[in-house]
Formats: sequence, C-alpha cells, structure tokens
Amino acid sequence: MYDPVQLRTFLAVAQTLSFTQAARRLGVRQSTVSQHVRRLEAEAGRQLFSRDTHRVDLTEDGEAMLGFARTILQANERAAAFFTGTRLRGRLRFGASEDFVLTRLPEILESFRREHPEVELELSVELSGALHQQLAAGRLDLVLAKRRSGDTHGELVWQDTLVWIGAPQLRIDPERPLPLIVYPPPGLTRARALDVLEEHGRSWRFACTSGSLSALVAAARAGLGVMAHSRGLIPPGLVPVPSRAGLPELGDVDFVLLHGRRRDTAQEAADALAAAILAGGDRLHRGPAVPSHPGPA
Repeated sequence: MYDPVQLRTFLAVAQTLSFTQAARRLGVRQSTVSQHVRRLEAEAGRQLFSRDTHRVDLTEDGEAMLGFARTILQANERAAAFFTGTRLRGRLRFGASEDFVLTRLPEILESFRREHPEVELELSVELSGALHQQLAAGRLDLVLAKRRSGDTHGELVWQDTLVWIGAPQLRIDPERPLPLIVYPPPGLTRARALDVLEEHGRSWRFACTSGSLSALVAAARAGLGVMAHSRGLIPPGLVPVPSRAGLPELGDVDFVLLHGRRRDTAQEAADALAAAILAGGDRLHRGPAVPSHPGPA
C-alpha cells in the first residue's frame, strides 16, 4: 500500500521537476521531500526520478507512477468525503488563462464537478494580467494563470520556458522589424516579448493583436508573424522559431494558482479545486517539448 503523503510529494516533484520547489509548494523541508521520494522508490522497487546536481527528470517508471498516484489519491479523497459526510456547496468563481483551454483542464473541471456536484462553478477565461486584476478586486476566488516576472506569490503548478513560435514556412528578415502576434494589454507574454526586444535593440511591429488565442494561432499559422508562447503548450501547426533566426531568449514563465480573500464555503471549494489542479498539473502541460523546426527562418 503506497503512502498518500509520499504520493503527494511525488506528484509535486513530478510537476515542478525540482525538489526545492516541491518543498516550497508542500510547506516542508527539502530533506523531507527527498526522504518521501526515497521511501516511495523503495516501496516500488524502482527508480522514479533520474537526478543530478543540475536536473531532475522522470524515469519511465516514474511516468507510469503518475497515473497510479493520481488514481490512488482521488480514491482516498472520494472515500474520505463519503465517510465524513461532508459535501461542498456554494458558488466558486474560478478564472483560468486562455492557454489552458487547449489543454486537459476541462477534464480536471469535469472530475471536480462529479466529485462536488453542489458547487456552482463560475468559469472566467481571460488574459493572465486581467485575471490578476480581477482577483485583486475580489471578483474571483481562485485563479490559474501565469505569474509576472519577479513575482513570488502564488502556488507553483509548473514552470516552463517561453519561446518564439510561428508557422513552419515562416521566414524572418533580420533587416526588417519583427512581425509580432500578441495579446492586447495586460497580456503577460506580450509584456515579456516587448521588454526583451527593447533590451536587445530589436525593432518590431504589430502584425496581429487579439484577445482570442484561437485568432492568434490562426494568424501565426497563416505566417503573419511570430508569437511568444510556452514551449510545453505549443498549439498544433506551429513550431519554435530556429535559433539561427537570432531572436533573443524570452526566459522562463511560472504557472501558478492564486487564492482570493474570501473565507466562507467558497474558500473550501477553492481549496478542493486547487488540490485537484495540483494533483493533475502534469496533465495541463501538453507533453514533451516540441523540437525546433529545421526549416527556413
């Protein structure tokens, strides 16, 4: 029988690929995280992570353990809810960045509704910057979004790298302003892209601006320009711009959960949904990074 505490620690490490970040998320010491992982690996008789001083990765057995861990923890939660007789109620105002609509977030929300049918879930899909503003204004109870560069608040779900992406056939002329496909303000990837280009003295122009991810993806597929996007969430039909194009690196981006200020039944529902998202955080991440396209730049 696998220990649920150790399984939660395993999931935290699997989602952050960092023992340090997993410890921060769980509110424990890094040594405790290491101990939980060692005990789980001993119980399984398999190595779940390959790790050195610079990198942590899941092994094939670790990938297999992901599904088992989620299933075991979900079964424990269902049993606890059944026998304690507690049923969550109330209205939960949840905001999610549009990036997640194309991932498996709907599956997590569907599972949450099955587990807590009496919770009225009100979903808002907005730009990350707008979600931060609505949360600060008290109009949302829980937010899943990108975190501004330099910010430390929020509960880390995973970290990814921002890359420039475009159509495979896209050609970039280094002598002309870079055509940008961007969200309107206060889009966080927009702000990062413009800041980085300004820092490196790279001229640019707006080729397309839209608050709709579908519209931005359509423009990028049509070859209108490039857009800044999370490497792990690259939409089908688009690829990272080759490094030989000479575009500056965009750095990393954090995807986090942020809680509102309410302390009522909505808070309990927010805590339950946050736990479900953290448990299934690896499912929000599309999968392995897309390799750079060898075609023209």
